Amino acid sequence: MVFILPAVPPASDTYDKRMCQNLPAVGQPVLELPIAGEWPDPDAASRRRLARSLAALPDRTVVLLDGVIASGVPEIVVPHARRLRLAVLVHQALADEPGLDPAHAAELDAGERETLRMAGMVVATSPWLARLLIDRHDLDPARVYVAKPGTDAAPLAAGADGVSRLLCVGDVTRRNGQDVLVQALGEVDHLALSCVMAGSLEGDRAYVDELGWSIERLGLGGRITLAGAAVDLGEAYNAADLLVIPARAATSGMFVAQALARGIPVLATEVGGVHDALGVDADGEMPGLLVTPDDPFALADALHRWYADPELRRSLRTAALGRGSALEEWDVAARRLTQALSRLAAEPRIVA
Repeated sequence: MVFILPAVPPASDTYDKRMCQNLPAVGQPVLELPIAGEWPDPDAASRRRLARSLAALPDRTVVLLDGVIASGVPEIVVPHARRLRLAVLVHQALADEPGLDPAHAAELDAGERETLRMAGMVVATSPWLARLLIDRHDLDPARVYVAKPGTDAAPLAAGADGVSRLLCVGDVTRRNGQDVLVQALGEVDHLALSCVMAGSLEGDRAYVDELGWSIERLGLGGRITLAGAAVDLGEAYNAADLLVIPARAATSGMFVAQALARGIPVLATEVGGVHDALGVDADGEMPGLLVTPDDPFALADALHRWYADPELRRSLRTAALGRGSALEEWDVAARRLTQALSRLAAEPRIVA
């Protein structure tokens, strides 16, 4: 199998990278082809690299294409649909990126529709996203497969004092909403809360600069750490009392799963796949709190509830422990994806 994915910094922890690490261990050899570029809006050099990579593949090769690459350039990908066995891995609907110009969003949506309709298989990272793609692009549900992120076997997090250490994981971008969390922390600056923000600072430098200015303006420089992508995530999770995901738009829930595997409760915005990722424990209790996206006051109120209510913290930790014990590890997730891709390899070419 060939996996064509965006090139990312070596320290980044991504769904694609984890699948590439685990697929060979479950009997699925993988040739990784990272393609550098500003996807889904690549420059001419990136487009040429992708076109050459696809043209060089033998007929009937099983190719797993990251959707941020494939769906932005259907004119490059679609001509290979008849001779290759193409699967497209979708982490998010391209048109739902916050802040897009409406005309550009419509263009991305049309490209995504064309690409996904021609694919032999569409792989979504959450049940919510699978339903969205089927409805939005009128896809055959039989060709849409859900491959949820796995988790690492890990010890329970030690935490700090059970309340004060927050962790926010994800590239520092407007989509991921770190600015909303900074505003919320400004609203509750009387509480002894600190936060580590772990994730790449290179995706949107203007946004990162604005975030830094907001942190200083609110007097939170001693409480918020922009740790970047090189942070040791294992250590960061181990020190955390609460994971906070303030995203404005859909997320695969990978970082939610990693927190729950360590018994860490989650405070998140109710977007996309987060609800699916949180789930409930055996008693039907949710291991976290959900708030309205892009609302710093709702987030601040939830942080206050977390800080002020020991019984709430206890119940959320109990639910996180129960939910975490039921999650599948990465090798199981990779095995499920391998089984689906094996079926794709054996099928005659499907043309929508």
